[in-house]
Amino acid sequence: MTSLPSARGPKRLGLVIDLDTCVGCHACATNCKEWNTSGHSAPLTDLNAYQAEQRGVWFNRVFTFEAGGQGENARTVHFPKNCLHCEFPDCVTVCPTGASYKRAEDGIVLVDADKCIGCKLCSWACSYGAREYDEDAGVMKKCTLCIDKIYNEKLPEADRVPACVATCPAKARHFGDFNDPESKVSRLTRERGGYDLMPETGYQPTSKYLPPRPGKRTAGASLPREEGGRDSAGKFLRWVDAVLSR
Repeated sequence: MTSLPSARGPKRLGLVIDLDTCVGCHACATNCKEWNTSGHSAPLTDLNAYQAEQRGVWFNRVFTFEAGGQGENARTVHFPKNCLHCEFPDCVTVCPTGASYKRAEDGIVLVDADKCIGCKLCSWACSYGAREYDEDAGVMKKCTLCIDKIYNEKLPEADRVPACVATCPAKARHFGDFNDPESKVSRLTRERGGYDLMPETGYQPTSKYLPPRPGKRTAGASLPREEGGRDSAGKFLRWVDAVLSR
């Protein structure tokens, strides 16, 4: 089994995803696919791409849920999902070959394709469904936070962000260092109540979700309502947890 780093490194990189502004356009998934199909974990294989039973590797997926009944109670929720680069990822510790590992220097969770035997134990251990099996290569793949982009000194500094962040037209995705209390991701998490998805797992995901703002019906997500009409971000996030746990 694979061990985790004994201590945090100087950086703890991750994403903040704003459920208040996500419009479910899938631009993050598309640009992620375009960049990474020739990047660190290339290729992102597609099978039967133009036929029935299409299958393929996607590091970002956007789920849209219709819930709440009809009329004023109806709502559409767009929920982007990708690897959250957890502090204590079981996907790493269950790996029998050491292919899955967490980098000490920045906390990013990666897969070494040369060591992966495609046993899928990591995918079974991941409560978030963030692992992807490449049927063609016979190995597991996952979000890398675009390490070949964020550390590419040939790019302007402003462009050294994951592909999903760079392309989001609603500015619903943010990237940065959670070890820096004054970084944008740290401030957003602190000011907007950034949320650990399914905290009961104990994985302590680095990346956070921002709940919809109380009292605001947005294009991206409308809040469930408690008795008396009061919006509840907490109720919304419990509902999301329940959907992903099914």
